[in-house]
Amino acid sequence: MTRRALRVGNASGFYGDRFDALREMLTGGPLDVLTGDYLAELTMLILGRDRLKNPELGYAKTFLKQLEEGLGLAHDRGVRIVTNAGGLNPAGLAAAVRALAAKVGVPVSVAHVEGDDLMPYGQDALTANAYLGGAGITACLRAGADVVVTGRVTDAALVSGPAAWWFDWGPQEYDRLAGAVVAGHVLECGAQATGGNYSFFTRHDVSRPGFPLAEIAEDGSSVITKHPGTGGAVTPGTVTAQLLYETQGVRYLGPDVTARLDTVRLTAAGTDRVAISGVRGEAPPRTLKAGVTRIGGWRNEVVFVLTGLDIEEKAALVRAQLAEALAGVSSAEWTLARTDHEDAATEETASALLRLVVRDPSPDRVGRRLTSAAVELALAGYPGFHVTAPPAAAQPYGVFTTTAVAADSVPHTAVLPDGTRLPVRAARSHAPTPPVPETGVCGPGRRETAPPAGPPGGSPGSAGPPPATAAHPAGATRRVALGTILGARSGDKGGDANVGVWAESGPAWEWARDTLTVEAFKALLPETAPLEVARHELPNLRALNFTVTGLLGDGVASGHRFDPQAKALGEWLRARHLDVPAHLLPATPTPAPEGTR
Repeated sequence: MTRRALRVGNASGFYGDRFDALREMLTGGPLDVLTGDYLAELTMLILGRDRLKNPELGYAKTFLKQLEEGLGLAHDRGVRIVTNAGGLNPAGLAAAVRALAAKVGVPVSVAHVEGDDLMPYGQDALTANAYLGGAGITACLRAGADVVVTGRVTDAALVSGPAAWWFDWGPQEYDRLAGAVVAGHVLECGAQATGGNYSFFTRHDVSRPGFPLAEIAEDGSSVITKHPGTGGAVTPGTVTAQLLYETQGVRYLGPDVTARLDTVRLTAAGTDRVAISGVRGEAPPRTLKAGVTRIGGWRNEVVFVLTGLDIEEKAALVRAQLAEALAGVSSAEWTLARTDHEDAATEETASALLRLVVRDPSPDRVGRRLTSAAVELALAGYPGFHVTAPPAAAQPYGVFTTTAVAADSVPHTAVLPDGTRLPVRAARSHAPTPPVPETGVCGPGRRETAPPAGPPGGSPGSAGPPPATAAHPAGATRRVALGTILGARSGDKGGDANVGVWAESGPAWEWARDTLTVEAFKALLPETAPLEVARHELPNLRALNFTVTGLLGDGVASGHRFDPQAKALGEWLRARHLDVPAHLLPATPTPAPEGTR
């Protein structure tokens, strides 16, 4: 007999997300499972430092605060809670949840998943964790757990694990598992699926977006929606944006299944309802991704405010005056942001920002001695000298790297409510799936790369429009911002950045597919010109996905770049101008309804 759809919601997309979301999701409508994603690359570094101070910590403390009210609400409504808030100490958080349950008088059974922690690992590692799949979560739920706490699992496993429990899927039901993984990927970042961080946000009321939920069917298909009366919107566009977020290539590799993103089909299924279907799955790789954090050294920064005339000359003077103080510092990077406007009506809009970022293995070389040397220029530097903050002590910065470990070498373990320790066997791969995203061939999901190169010549977008075709016949063009017809979402994977770009109509997609080559992408975003850029096509989504290798240095914790997680890289791309065929441009300011994709 076919079981009804599983209703699984999300109440957290990161450590620090909306505190009230857990209560809102529990009281806003029916759910079977509520998930919370608290872990990210930077979070692991934060939790690692917490654990150094107190070995009993290492988990997301906010989750416990949320449960003070949420535990009773979930119990009364029969909702299971699954979260990765356990971080580096899932056993410790599970024990804390049991203590809280006893304190508030709520009878719940608690289980946890462990085995991801690879420490000790290599030299100077602060944390090292394998990304586990959902099988341990499935085992805990089968044993009757009301709350399941995990350490480092893949974000999507918080949804695919409960789906496998609900429908009793086997480990080789790849299409169904892949469907649940795709739904999990849409949910994992919370309000990003309901209008948050959305290119076309002006179309919707996104002042307080609701959190998303998925109705997952037994065949692995799903409907993404949200509780009635909550803010934001669920449309093919909001779901597409999240599907493109932080993915690399058409194969979305996971411990339980490889989901083929080029098979995903989206269909509007009513107001705030988007159906996901057609997802195909393949065998998982024989390896697991592992993330390693280290303290990379010490960093500091000073931001000088340059106002009015002679901005370039003022910047040059500061650099020259600090040259001696910077001698011997391992790394010193200067960035001049020309935020100034000519003949400005306010002092702030007449000012540019000169940012100095220094890094060194020694805190002394980049500490107050250096920042004080900058401040000492106050009466001996450029006219109008001031900085945005007083001298500060050096701060440690982190380095995040990834590697692959054999799946069968990781002791994935479900610790059941009665204390039984149940080993979870690694998924058996029967296909030679590689440990990194596989390159496609010509056709759906094909991949295009360009090697590192110097900055391209000519003006931005100098690649020009493609030859006339049926999709975009020769005719009038207008030079407009790319975002006039394309949406984008960008993010980070370690030191790499990804930019997903999608079109809302078939003709716009065909134009974008032919126009946004790797070379055009580099011309539009000159910072990427010397780096390797890979491009993947996802025709079902009318989308392109670009991966920029090394743009973010050693990852977000290193603070390598002005936008260290590349969150706004896609919006920068949308703001760049290209010659766009006039017939693709909207005729009126009112957009067409978002429909089937």
